Amino acid sequence: MPNSNAKLHSNHRGGREASRRELVSRSLQSAQHCLENQDFGTAYAHYLLVLNLAPELKTTVKETFQFTLFKWAEELDSVARIQDLFNCYEQALELYPNDEVICNSMGEHLFRMGFRDEAAGYFHKAVKLNPDFADAKENFYRVANWLVERWHFIMLNDARRNLTYLRAIEKAVHSGSKSVLDIGTGTGILSMFAKKAGASFVYACELSKTMYELARDVVAANNMEREIKVLHVKSLDLEIPKHIPERVSLVVTETVDAGLFGEGIVESLIHAWEHLLLQPKPKNQDISAGDYGRVIPASATIFGMAVECKEIRRHHRVGMQEVAGVCLSNSVQFFSPTYAAAGSEETVEPYTTEKLSRIPGGYRALTEPCQVMTVDFNNLQELKSLAARKPWKLSLPVTEGGILDAVVVWFVLQLDDEHSLSTSPSEETCWEQAVYPVQGLLDYSVKTGDTVIMEVCCQDCYLKIQKISSLPSECGMDFSDRDNTMSLGNEAELCNALAGLQTSTKQDGNTPVCVLESTEIALLNDVTYHECFKAAMSKVLLSLNPSKDLHSMDVDGHGSGINPQEHQNKSSVGVDPDALYILDVSEGFSILPIIAGKLGPVRAYSSVEKEQHQAALHVIAEANHFPKETLEFWLSHLEEESVVLQRPKSDKLWSIIILDVIETSGLIQQEVMEKAAISRCLLHSGGKIFPQYVLVYGMLVESESLLLESAVQGTEPTLGFNIAPFINQFKVPVRVYLDLSTLPCVPLSKPAELLRLDLMNPLLNSPSREVKMQICKSGRVTAIPFWYHIHLDEDHSLNTSDECSHWKQAAVVLDEPIPVQAGDELVLDVQHHKSNISITVKR
Repeated sequence: MPNSNAKLHSNHRGGREASRRELVSRSLQSAQHCLENQDFGTAYAHYLLVLNLAPELKTTVKETFQFTLFKWAEELDSVARIQDLFNCYEQALELYPNDEVICNSMGEHLFRMGFRDEAAGYFHKAVKLNPDFADAKENFYRVANWLVERWHFIMLNDARRNLTYLRAIEKAVHSGSKSVLDIGTGTGILSMFAKKAGASFVYACELSKTMYELARDVVAANNMEREIKVLHVKSLDLEIPKHIPERVSLVVTETVDAGLFGEGIVESLIHAWEHLLLQPKPKNQDISAGDYGRVIPASATIFGMAVECKEIRRHHRVGMQEVAGVCLSNSVQFFSPTYAAAGSEETVEPYTTEKLSRIPGGYRALTEPCQVMTVDFNNLQELKSLAARKPWKLSLPVTEGGILDAVVVWFVLQLDDEHSLSTSPSEETCWEQAVYPVQGLLDYSVKTGDTVIMEVCCQDCYLKIQKISSLPSECGMDFSDRDNTMSLGNEAELCNALAGLQTSTKQDGNTPVCVLESTEIALLNDVTYHECFKAAMSKVLLSLNPSKDLHSMDVDGHGSGINPQEHQNKSSVGVDPDALYILDVSEGFSILPIIAGKLGPVRAYSSVEKEQHQAALHVIAEANHFPKETLEFWLSHLEEESVVLQRPKSDKLWSIIILDVIETSGLIQQEVMEKAAISRCLLHSGGKIFPQYVLVYGMLVESESLLLESAVQGTEPTLGFNIAPFINQFKVPVRVYLDLSTLPCVPLSKPAELLRLDLMNPLLNSPSREVKMQICKSGRVTAIPFWYHIHLDEDHSLNTSDECSHWKQAAVVLDEPIPVQAGDELVLDVQHHKSNISITVKR
């Protein structure tokens, strides 16, 4: 009997195995059939069943399963079934927990939906699984810039700043402040300073999930995880006893930005004084420091001065009345976002930031530095009164004539009565300065004896300096009493004087206002760029329509043949059947379609999206006597905006397609080669893509600055604390938005061509190339800056490193410096993958 039972069990198992195999086989066939019919959801379900029933097939069906998952995820994303999408990825990662491709794809979906912290985790895991996975590395570098801002590296490398904070914290703790709260802890360095100084209880809060996890790792690596409690919570949400058991005697923080208040230090300290800190020390009473509350930093003094600076000017004011034959004068008022912020109800940062010591072309002070205001962080009533305080007037006497371009601001952070940090442009500091560009004046020139006047207030967590203008000396103002807040008599006198002036334009209600990013304004001011495009477009149009003289086709009527009214009348009857089609898919605001439209009978299409930008282009077109049909907005013609590159009409092809190849940051635009491949199929014979090809140039340099801005350099700058290995996980190999003209560096080689990217003839492209670099000066190679020569054709090119260029440059920073001697030769391995350039030194 026992043998009989065993046989029955064996037959039963055999039957189940046969059924399993049959079900797996049928499911695989069904999955394949569904894929052929593009039914990706059902195919995905079949593959899930197969992999759960037959795990041994994981390797065999892996690639097909990935393809099915990605296609199904695209469909779910398109119909906003987000939870189903993430469920699919979770199921896939249970089956393939160490698959870098699935991890990377999951991260891409999370990033697009705004979950940057979570996306970074998946990208980081994908890179760890496969360090050579180019897509994952590029994605991780992109998200790392969001999660761990680059100033963390610069500040941690600032040993003077770190030592000053350490000394102030030591002094406070030694005097009796034994319980400490670190608001906005970042890497946890201030908390560790407090613990090292002898604090009994240390609490640290951090809002960013990435920085919170990093701080926990850093604290643990320094053997302080039992002594420092790191909390993932916004300081405004901290409660007693939920998060910390009782009020603390010391708050330490460095939640300040270039404009002092922009990271919310006032709000967080008001909350801390009301809910988390012991009461402040009573005046004229000698009590132990552990019995009252205090803040480091104790106070701050803000300074400002007016400057002339060409670089600031060209990024915030359109200085041209005519660009490549297109008249801009009086048709539209252009402003940068900082000007728009002054009258906006939205919370917009009212300043930009610059490291003035490294700004291209330098700057000139037009006034002496002036104290703007002071703030006592240990005075709750003063902190609460800041936001409620009415705007006050400030005047700066002009000590040197020039062009009024900006008011720049910095501060001195008084940590205690002995230790301070300055962010002045004249100091060696890791800090940048806050820049308030001057806009909206009729005349920006000032002379010695004039007065720069402005309005100052603290609003929406920001220091706002607005209504900046100048008062000529002839007005006879008496500024002998230059208090921060003017006397009532002086203010009345000022108002009377201003009433008779026209230095500040009241925005004409009939003149459209267009707000552009500072990079877009710099582009409008780039004369070489527009003249080069005009010449290259003229050449193509003339070759395609040789029977017509381009000069006679100029719709301004400056040419020899066509009258603008006659041209407009002709166009109003119908579109010229011989019109050539031009598409500009540059990102942001571009007047290239209008320049093209002035070259003759063309249909120019702009891809600008913002209604305000479209309205501005319409006004400029009308001011230049454009026929109405000449300029159109391409996106309004598309059924699906994601498919921008397609025929202008079913029976027409493009004569010129303008692609945005280089980002202002100095990197190659995403997917530009894929766009070029599509564009080539949409050109009629003789048509061109602009640019036709791009040459990448680079050189070897020694730059200590780039090292300090890219990674924490060991434990010395962080005063012995082990932070570098943790934050350096988020370093990126490429630094962007560089100005090579002011970058502190020593060239160790001459510039050399590194790579060619041909948009018209892809057969000339190579994904990788070795380049030999001759060393002309001994030193240590720390970085490889690179830039581009953008060839619209063989005769017309643009150099992105030119002084007047709106583009910035980029640099690959080496992990380890390479010592070299003059006469040596280094070989660079240059690779191009999906718009990402990789440059490494071959040993």
